[in-house]
Amino acid sequence: MKKKNILWLYLFLFATLTDIAFIIEQKQDLRFYSKPLIIAGLISYFYHITKPISSTLLVKAIIGALIFSLLGDILLLWDHLFIYGIGAFLLVHVCYIIGFKVAQKASESILNVNFIKTFFINLPIYFLAAFTFYMINPNLGAYKTPVIVYIILIVSMLTTARERFGKCNPASFWQVFIGACLFFVSNGVIALDKFYQPIPDAGIIVMGTYAIAQLMIVMGIRSHIIQPTLK
Repeated sequence: MKKKNILWLYLFLFATLTDIAFIIEQKQDLRFYSKPLIIAGLISYFYHITKPISSTLLVKAIIGALIFSLLGDILLLWDHLFIYGIGAFLLVHVCYIIGFKVAQKASESILNVNFIKTFFINLPIYFLAAFTFYMINPNLGAYKTPVIVYIILIVSMLTTARERFGKCNPASFWQVFIGACLFFVSNGVIALDKFYQPIPDAGIIVMGTYAIAQLMIVMGIRSHIIQPTLK
């Protein structure tokens, strides 16, 4: 890793800590400057370390996910643009699903997939998603359809990350999977805080888990690029 590339991670860290500080101090207006820099730092970092393979589908998918994340972060700074923020993050999960599929050994034939085993392995994820929906459903109103679609996609993103187990090197798997789990937690807190009941320090929890999630996913894909095959 070149030292100059690490500077982008310092930008990411500085922006994350600054944004959380603005949340604590309730300086929402200043977050228009700090929040976009979080993902901007990761985009710059990932772009620079993947220049030699920038034309590959993997890099394009991850860059796409980060760009849509940046767009979603900006849109969510305005309450009246919440639905558009959801739309941006829908595309984030689509891009990550593609990226996670590419960043693994070739998938087995659908005829050889044990769907019953896969269902039970993923059951805790399904249960948490269903429970969250059950809690927020009475207050969704016009948001019900987009939220259902969003839940399906984020669950698909998380299960795709889990399905990489044994199909990539361990470091890449665990970094991506932990990142996907934290992304799921961050979104769950947003949903419960907005549509169920206010959660104390929700903003701090959301941004903390979200920032770590994005970092872990980027570093997990980096691990796959550096060491693409199993030992």
